[in-house]
Amino acid sequence: MEGKEVILSAEGLRKLEQELEHLKSVRRREIAERIKQARDFGDITENSEYENVKNEQAFIEGRILTLERLIRNAVLLDDLPVNREMVAIGCRVRLQDLDGGGTVEYAIVGSAEADPRENRISNESPVARALIGQRVGSEVEVVVPAGTLHYRILEVLPLVSALGDPQPSPS
Repeated sequence: MEGKEVILSAEGLRKLEQELEHLKSVRRREIAERIKQARDFGDITENSEYENVKNEQAFIEGRILTLERLIRNAVLLDDLPVNREMVAIGCRVRLQDLDGGGTVEYAIVGSAEADPRENRISNESPVARALIGQRVGSEVEVVVPAGTLHYRILEVLPLVSALGDPQPSPS
């Protein structure tokens, strides 16, 4: 059974593939060695080191399965054209904060790549849902748990810069 589509940038897919490769080639080997060492301590029924390393092994195997599912269901943002007049997933959008006067820039990405500290917001977030489909010059009202935000869309840009990361605008 296939899972839900996972929207990723090429860079995000590359990072997931690197993490998967590291877990399979390095971490699995490390865990196997630690299990062997823990067994050498004697009776595994009363061996806390053995129990800890088995728990870590289960976590790593779970993460491997998750990464494989994400990669298998990936849809690349980079393949989507950017309309510089309308906000869509896979773009950066520069906004005027009508309440505070400054500007803010968000990259709208899939939930697997969202990182609010880096201004990379999920397409499923309230802000992104309010912005998607809106045109440059539009004023948008966003209801969030802390209240209501008011923005004017100043510019729609491609998701990646020459460096591969969204470039934040000064506020």
